[in-house]
Amino acid sequence: MSTTTASAKRSKRGQRAPANRPLQDDDGGMDWAAFDALTDAEVVARAMRDPDNLPITREDRMRMKRRPRAYIVRRALRMTQEEFAEAFRIPIGTLRDWEQGRTEPDQANRAYLKVIAVDPEFVKRALALRPGEALRSRG
Repeated sequence: MSTTTASAKRSKRGQRAPANRPLQDDDGGMDWAAFDALTDAEVVARAMRDPDNLPITREDRMRMKRRPRAYIVRRALRMTQEEFAEAFRIPIGTLRDWEQGRTEPDQANRAYLKVIAVDPEFVKRALALRPGEALRSRG
């Protein structure tokens, strides 16, 4: 079972975590007490029988396109293309080409994207320095 299935996730003590509840009073006729009484195996079995929620097959996965890393990193930082390009000094056209799959970042730029993903504030501070200034680590 996926660890991201919030409705069927169990706590460390083996008890069911609170199910996600609608924010509004209208729950669409959902019987939450009956749902909460289901075991994880019953939740999975019912999900597998749902014709509107069929599992992804190997063929489906092969057909699907992966999101480029540049897109994933930028979205994780909740930045627009323009903000990301300006903050990290990447030409906007280059960023768009990477995100749209027209070109791929070379090895150095893949490493740069990884550093941005790990510590974007460090990269911003480093880029803000003038030549010869020392970069102090956060600590």
